[in-house]
Amino acid sequence: MKKSYLILHTAVLLAGFTGVFGKLIALNELTLVWYRVLFASIILFFILKSYKLKGLQSFSEIAKISKAGILITIHWIFFYASIKYSNISIGVVCYCLTSFFTAIFEPIINKKKFNLVQGLLSLFTLLGISLIFHFDSSYQLGILLGVISSAFAALYTIYNEKLVQFYDSKLINFYQMLGGTIVLGLTLPIYFYYFPEESFIPSLKDTFYLFVLASCCTVALYVMFAESLKKIPAFTVNLTFNLEPIYAIILAFLFFDEGKSINFSFYIGISLIMTSILLQSLISIKKRNVVEEPIS
Repeated sequence: MKKSYLILHTAVLLAGFTGVFGKLIALNELTLVWYRVLFASIILFFILKSYKLKGLQSFSEIAKISKAGILITIHWIFFYASIKYSNISIGVVCYCLTSFFTAIFEPIINKKKFNLVQGLLSLFTLLGISLIFHFDSSYQLGILLGVISSAFAALYTIYNEKLVQFYDSKLINFYQMLGGTIVLGLTLPIYFYYFPEESFIPSLKDTFYLFVLASCCTVALYVMFAESLKKIPAFTVNLTFNLEPIYAIILAFLFFDEGKSINFSFYIGISLIMTSILLQSLISIKKRNVVEEPIS
């Protein structure tokens, strides 16, 4: 269990850099995400070969896994669109709504009873986020795109939680990235037909950033993400990922001057988020220990 939490928090640390790359890479959000999933697919292909993992033979299984890849691809498109139409802080702050959407969607999708504790902890997290960042009315479009992004992130996590119980995480991520590459690749010609002035070929610097984004912040991150879901509930995983905005906002302040200074409310907000994460983690661990306790 401790190893799973260590893997999860390492993934969150890597995730903190994804927003930074969204700002650094000059390509539009659709092209950026397509190169991200394409590079990730290629890297994962060679990883599967090195581990001598055989691909799936059933088309229905491949399609089932690829659906989740489409969900994460859509999440990334809206996430980077949110950053490009506003800034890094807006995009990553909105991502914290993922745990809120998970608390709403999971009972509906998995036909479970609504968990009041999860709902309250989500609201607790939102309070912390509101203290960290005061939304500007000029960023309304970026905020809307960020909200949509977090909804798709929640759906991806819930759907992926079932897959990791039956398939190797590297295999899952390969077919998910491949599915995203194919579906988004079919969409790009239509996009460039209407927006021919947009650039498709990345510069040498953007290519380097894309490779780092694909290898470290995609392949490594999502394999860790899938591994953590084997032992940790989807809601806890999404709640823990609320640390991502904190890392990303600090990086945005350091490298993009998005915050001239950090005020006292910033630290109060961080404290609230960390408290909600700690409480949910403790509740999750306690429940698991009760289940695993032998009957006397």
